[in-house]
Amino acid sequence: MTSLSVETLAADAVEPITSAGNAQLGIAVLAGIAVIVLLITKFKLHAFLALTIGSLALGAFAGAPLADTIKSFSTGLGNTVAGVGVLIALGAILGKLLADSGGADQIVDTILAKASKRSMPWAMVLIASVIGLPLFFEVGIVLLIPVVLMVAKRGNYSLMRIGIPALAGLSVMHGLIPPHPGPLVAIDAVGANLGVTLALGLVVAVPTVIIAGPLFSRYAARWVDIQAPEHMIPSRPSEDLEKRPGFGVTVATVLLPVVLMLVKALVDIVVDDPENAVQKVTDVIGSPLIALLAAVIVALFTLGRAAGFTKERLSSTVDKSLAPIAGVLLIVGAGGGFKQTLIDIGVGQMILDFSKDWSIPALLLAWLIAVAIRLATGSATVATISAAGLVAPLAAGMSTGETALLVLAIGAGSLFFSHVNDAGFWLVKEYFGMNVGQTIKTWSVMETIISVVGLVFVLLLSLLV
Repeated sequence: MTSLSVETLAADAVEPITSAGNAQLGIAVLAGIAVIVLLITKFKLHAFLALTIGSLALGAFAGAPLADTIKSFSTGLGNTVAGVGVLIALGAILGKLLADSGGADQIVDTILAKASKRSMPWAMVLIASVIGLPLFFEVGIVLLIPVVLMVAKRGNYSLMRIGIPALAGLSVMHGLIPPHPGPLVAIDAVGANLGVTLALGLVVAVPTVIIAGPLFSRYAARWVDIQAPEHMIPSRPSEDLEKRPGFGVTVATVLLPVVLMLVKALVDIVVDDPENAVQKVTDVIGSPLIALLAAVIVALFTLGRAAGFTKERLSSTVDKSLAPIAGVLLIVGAGGGFKQTLIDIGVGQMILDFSKDWSIPALLLAWLIAVAIRLATGSATVATISAAGLVAPLAAGMSTGETALLVLAIGAGSLFFSHVNDAGFWLVKEYFGMNVGQTIKTWSVMETIISVVGLVFVLLLSLLV
């Protein structure tokens, strides 16, 4: 589910590094994925090594030169770490400051006091949806994970009962609701109206997130009954803290990057002039990197200094926050490398070649194409952009409402069954302390439910719009 920059998307469009036919490419994809799964599940190899070896095997099976395969993998790893790595690091610092200052305790204690055991999953999906509205998926995860893990631990909840609703809220916002990059590009490609798409997207998103979040989490908690991993739970601050930040200032600090990104999104929509001075400013302060960096700097004072931390303790807290995420960064980066290798050998074009002659309704066609590209490349954004480009001619005779639904069908398809070629898969796996099988039974199934339920509601709306 990794969000991609314009530069990355441009790089994705290069000529394939192999001249293999579609049949060979299809076999290569299946073989590459099989290598990764076998190395992790059967031979217990670390996921970073398995993804690296699997990427090289993928290129070999596809007949691509080894040097080109290495370059594709390295490029994908570099782009992913560049785009996501700094955000994960800043999120880890913010999470550690929240934990050590007692701010996270304040939030968790307040949530546990206000929400009943029955309503807790609903509270989590609401929080995640609000936070996820303007945020990239990865930013939302790193902001929410400390709270999710602490609520699960302190309230003695199954991690899936709490975690799945939070992930569902973030994922639905990422795939269906502008200003996320995928929906925005699809809106532009098919000439849809942004306001209408946003309104209909919310109509689709609300029931979808309820079904895939709080309702599905009941079954996910039975299938994978695990507790929050101890090594990922922010440690409870020592009892010798003289004071801890108040609930209001803590929440305001956590929501600061959300507000900054939301302001940027609103200005982009209302002003829509790249040369406008106000938009130039909001484009900078609302970028994920600057927004999270600002939150970390503010947190040093509103959380750290408010808890009585000295300069030395603040420095120590930041230092300790980075060590636990080293493995996560490498695994997520290698997932991005595998994804880029898939794209560079021409898998996306293979899917487009297969689908160009399909004779089915436009909304279903758009969804199926996005599903196929998502399964092959692992990127929701690449799936959205590729599918939107293919079905754009179909939008020529459509009404405003129909083109908006076309965008939503594409977005729903782009979320289908996240698996080992998706960096988001590894992010969720590592943060929640699951193995590959458990991640598939929970995260992957949840993504599939979002995709299918989203399509169903899009088709139902098509009967009315």
